[in-house]
Amino acid sequence: MNSIYAGSPPQLPLPFFEASIPAGFPSPAADYVERRIDLNERLVHDAAATFFVRAAGESMKDAGIQDGAILVVNSARIAVPGDIVIASVDGRHTVKRLRQVGGRYELHPDNASGRYPVIRVSEELHIFGVVTACIVEFATLNGAR
Repeated sequence: MNSIYAGSPPQLPLPFFEASIPAGFPSPAADYVERRIDLNERLVHDAAATFFVRAAGESMKDAGIQDGAILVVNSARIAVPGDIVIASVDGRHTVKRLRQVGGRYELHPDNASGRYPVIRVSEELHIFGVVTACIVEFATLNGAR
């Protein structure tokens, strides 16, 4: 898989408010300190080795990866057990959590429903990269998702 950037990503600092927003009950107003944040700087750690891919399915929903989410993947990072990876097993691509069980690598779903099997590597495992971030879009420019 090829990276998206040939060189350094362009900078685009946008306003970032330091205060956390409660997802439960509203809290009293806090002092909001505004600074600028650049999503390229925050999400792209190695521009030459970064690519994006869209997730499909629900097998990783307990890791926060929803169907249709955009995954930020670093292809230069060495995967270690516990990482979420983009992998190819016997020619089929998947996003799963890398585990090592009894000296062998396995790819585990993060979905407590039990509907998704553990992939035990039988022949060839090729890891394309480590997922470093997940972007979930709730609204798009044209309103469609």
